[in-house]
Order: sequence, then C-alpha cells, then structure tokens
Amino acid sequence: MPLDQTYDPLASLRRADDPEIDVFVQGTVFLDIIFTGLQAMPKSGTEVWAEGMGSCPGGIANLGVAASRLGLNTSLGAAFGDDDYGEFCWRSLEEQEGIDLSRSRRYPHWHTPVTVSVSVHGDRRMITHGHTAPESATDMIGSVPRARSVLLDLDAERPLGQGHPEREWADRAAAGGALLFADVGWDPSGEWSADVLTQLEECHAFMPNAVEAMAYTRTDSAHDALYALADLVPLAVVTNGRDGAVAIDSGTGEEAVVPALRVEAIDPTGAGDVFDAGMLVGTLAGWPLLDRMNFATLCSSLAVQEFGGSLAAPGWGDITDWWQRVRRQPTSNAAARSVQRRFAFLDDLVADVPVGAVRRAAATIAKLSDAQAAGSDPGPPPTPLPDAPVPTSQPKETP
Repeated sequence: MPLDQTYDPLASLRRADDPEIDVFVQGTVFLDIIFTGLQAMPKSGTEVWAEGMGSCPGGIANLGVAASRLGLNTSLGAAFGDDDYGEFCWRSLEEQEGIDLSRSRRYPHWHTPVTVSVSVHGDRRMITHGHTAPESATDMIGSVPRARSVLLDLDAERPLGQGHPEREWADRAAAGGALLFADVGWDPSGEWSADVLTQLEECHAFMPNAVEAMAYTRTDSAHDALYALADLVPLAVVTNGRDGAVAIDSGTGEEAVVPALRVEAIDPTGAGDVFDAGMLVGTLAGWPLLDRMNFATLCSSLAVQEFGGSLAAPGWGDITDWWQRVRRQPTSNAAARSVQRRFAFLDDLVADVPVGAVRRAAATIAKLSDAQAAGSDPGPPPTPLPDAPVPTSQPKETP
C-alpha cells in the first residue's frame, strides 16, 4: 500500500529494535464465495436469486486482512493451492492488502479450500470443501518471524505448549516474546473440552463469543463466563451479540461493558475476526480497555454493513468517514449524544489519518480487489445508527 494511504497506530511506540512484524497469523485460507440478500433459503427442488454476491480470501485471511487494514505490519502463514483460486487469494492478500506471505507456500496439485456462505436475515450458513494441508504448519513456516503478537484459534486436538507439531511454531513465537491473542472455533462435537482452556496459560488474551465462552466454562451468562476466563488469562473478552461485549484486563485492573451499535447488517461473515483485530490494535497501542472495546465494536459494525467477508473489513479511511459523519449529526437525543461521548477518543486518532487512507475493497474474483484505489471517492457509505448489535453468529468461519 502506498505510504500516503497508510496510518500507523503504533507509530509513537516504535523503537529501532522492535520486531518488524506486528502480528503473525496462521491457519487455513479459503476462497469464500458469499451470497447475500436472500429472503429465505431455497426449498428442495427450487432456486432463489441473491441480491448480492462476492468472493474473497476467507478463513484465517479474515484476521490477516482486518489487522493489515488497521495499520499493523501483518504476516500470514498458510497453504495455498496452485489453482486459480489459490492464485487469486495469494494475489489479493500480498499485492492488494500488503500482507507478508514469506511464511506461506504454494503446493502443486493441492486445491484451495472453498467455502460458500449464504446470508439470510443477518445470519449465515456455510458449505465448505477442502483437504488437509500437505505438511504441518511448523514445517511450512520454518523459522518463525519475530513478532509483537500472534492471532490464532485454540484447538483441543492441537494444544499450545505441549510440543504438538502443528503448534511448535506458536510456542517458538511466544518464547521469542510474542503475545498470543486467541479465539476459538465452534465445537461441532458438542463436547467443549476443558483442554482448550488449559491452553490459556500460554496466552495473553482470549476473545470468544458468549455461546462459546459459556459452553467452555459451564456457566449460564456472559458475565459469569467472563469472570471464569479472567482467572485464566490476562485479557478476557466475551462478545455477546445484541448485548454488546464485556471484558476484564487483569494486567491493568480494568473492567468494561460496551453496548452494540445499531446497524443494518448485510453480511456477518468475518465480523468476529474484525472485532478481534480491533482489540489487538488497541491493546498493542496501549489504549484504555473501554476505548479498545468501543473501537473493536465499531470495526465489527462497519464490516457487517458490506458483503465480502475479509475484504469488507474497514480501514482507517472508513473509520474516519464514520466519525466525521457522527460528529456532524444532531445531538437532539440521548442515543446520539451517547455515541459521540463513547467515541470521542477518535478525535486524536483520526486527526493523523491521511486523506487517502485505506478503505474497504470490492470483493469479487472477477476483478481484483483494489485496496489501492482507496484514495478515490468510495461513494456514500452506510450510516450506522446509535446502539445495536455487534453480530456474532455460530459457527465461526475461521478454522
């Protein structure tokens, strides 16, 4: 991305001996084909037409793109097929999104995993096809890049801190000083193994949604789950759909509860990943917990107003546009005044955002996503209404 289109939220913190990479992410990249605007799912033997369709890199790419668009130097380790799908995903991530793929590999005769995501009434259903990667993540990555942080999903079958071949790379990264920020995927077995939570002693942060958090902690509310998790990890965050999100940072002694933002959700694909990236940015930048939570909620809310999964993740240009509109809106009601108070911290941040800052890309395999066209007029973006849901739906897309 051109330098005049980038904004670095960590600029004031950078030192000569800092890691070159801000965040390293590893996992499976899917080609996502996303249909939106359906009134209902088709019945047997029938066909329905979708109002919108897009394609983009998905899976772990959701986290990578979201972090890169928020100004973090991002590196991704993933397997790519040598097919057209893999070429499209590689090119989109490396050339358009500026993500370092030096720890990724293209594998001949291995086809890129594909997910079809269908959005109906603000929720989604997915069909996925793929095969196990040709080699372990540790063998593929080789030497782990020195990084400030790592974003990854926990997995009971591939535990951290126990020398598992698929996780040795993460153990090495943590030994090198990287903070591990973890989320977790849906458990189709319904077991919700406690082995997942034992891995939190290796992590700095854990950011599940409420359904997952309650299932793993055997509790009956998001708050009870949060308190259980806060005993296991320094930063515990639980997202809770229409009820917003709750968090405890044991390191700073802060506890925060934030409401959701009212938005017209078009496609929730990747919303949880965008939230996680927002929390990561704020944590690395040293913001107060309440500001981190509000920022992550905003990023997620902006993402679901567009279809396209990873490429719908907002950049600083989108955030600046939103805040400028909110500041111009009348404050004749308590809800509008509440939003202006909650996000007043953005004043100092957006003051340094360049005019041509990165905005969302178009998500389609027919035409390259062009993040570098962000300096052009993006058209009138949708206006969020004060106070509504940060969409969180299960199962999650990231593997």
